[in-house]
Amino acid sequence: MEATQLRQLPDESRPLLNKFYRAHRSHMRAPAGARYWVAGHSDILAGLCLTGVDGGNWLTGLLVAPSRRKQGLGRRLVAQALAGCEGPVWLFCEPRMVPFYTPLGFAEATALPEALASRLQRYNQHKMLVALCHENENAR
Repeated sequence: MEATQLRQLPDESRPLLNKFYRAHRSHMRAPAGARYWVAGHSDILAGLCLTGVDGGNWLTGLLVAPSRRKQGLGRRLVAQALAGCEGPVWLFCEPRMVPFYTPLGFAEATALPEALASRLQRYNQHKMLVALCHENENAR
């Protein structure tokens, strides 16, 4: 069995990531202008998006195919994506997901850029999310 490749998708392959999200009945979508990271070979097994925001990045859309969960694939993909970033990386997650992100160096965000703070406030009107931040000091 081949090792799973972790790679950044080119912009024109964005529809492939959206197809992956739809195939798993996710409401997530790959936003235009983001950087798209995936794991897999011919098929996408996991994906995420990084969008530039106020001197850092906003991580969204982390999804691992159900058959590949609890095998470290999501953690490897996040670590690879972080290695290619400069500045802090923020994300929003359900409270039950905090233990997934903590070993990767994320901690509860003490401050958010205004664009993310207002978005989190809107999201929290419908469901409770936690804002996390990775200071990304070791980024290249």
